[in-house]
Amino acid sequence: MLNGIKEFNGYHANGHANGKTAHVEAQIDKTEAKEAIETAVRAILTNVGENPDREGLLGTPDRIARMYDEILAGYATDPIKLVNNALFDVDYDDPVIVKEIEYFSMCEHHMLPFFGRAHIAYIPSDKVIGLSKIPRIVEMFARRLQVQERMTRQIAEMIDEVLQPQGVAVVLEGSHMCSMMRGVKKEHPKMMTSTMLGKYKEDRELRREFMDQLRK
Repeated sequence: MLNGIKEFNGYHANGHANGKTAHVEAQIDKTEAKEAIETAVRAILTNVGENPDREGLLGTPDRIARMYDEILAGYATDPIKLVNNALFDVDYDDPVIVKEIEYFSMCEHHMLPFFGRAHIAYIPSDKVIGLSKIPRIVEMFARRLQVQERMTRQIAEMIDEVLQPQGVAVVLEGSHMCSMMRGVKKEHPKMMTSTMLGKYKEDRELRREFMDQLRK
């Protein structure tokens, strides 16, 4: 079953498998990458009218380079190792729902944060996945340059690929700094996206029950 998720190693920001693994991408020399980011940050500081050599900014290029290594770590995450065979046979075919999974991501359009909560349900066929793995799947896709719509579908498709369940439902709610800090400058907008697969796509009553659970 896990053979099917090998393609997820190649998922990049455009959401399509390209045949390469994240580990191939990770072969880029980290020292060179860090130095390149630091150079770029110094150029940005200079071109917005700042002095990158003043005391308060001296360490900023280094801090930003290290920050990107952390918050964009999803590119280098191996989904097979993430799942780590945490699949368990079970005689259970009612919905499994995991709510209120916090996530933080970066919008690919302006490289500003968006953040919120993910709510996930699936109906097992013959296996369930370890509870901690679902938040880890969310985090793997969140720690990339993203758009919320694509991230919602990627999470659903990976759970569907790993578990081959009867149905998967994923709902993400997000607050986007690109609309709060710039543009329309609205303080409290929230965006909701959903992907329904299998029975959740086919059965309106199942979808209603899932959404009712979220409202509770």
